[in-house]
Amino acid sequence: MTDQTNTTLTNLLNEIEAELTGLSLWESQPPPASAFESDTPFFADRMAFHQWIQWVFIARFRAIIEGKHALPTQCQIAPMAEEALKEEGKDISALLELIRQFDAEFPD
Repeated sequence: MTDQTNTTLTNLLNEIEAELTGLSLWESQPPPASAFESDTPFFADRMAFHQWIQWVFIARFRAIIEGKHALPTQCQIAPMAEEALKEEGKDISALLELIRQFDAEFPD
């Protein structure tokens, strides 16, 4: 993992956080501990997708980057984001574009 990749991913994570905040989807309190005990992809049975982005996706990627651990070989959450967030009733186009940019950093 290069310093440039770290910087790019960190910036994108920060922009995703800012976009979630602007959409009033960033939460100050985490879901209950039981929400993190799901075996379902994206913990969809226990939390909303925007919660998963905040409390799982962003948190884990920040830990990977800060710990200088190996990045996953792929990241393709944009299709799920498009489906899961379409019911928010808000303009999520900027958020989806940021997620697509994040995914693009992990060529298949």
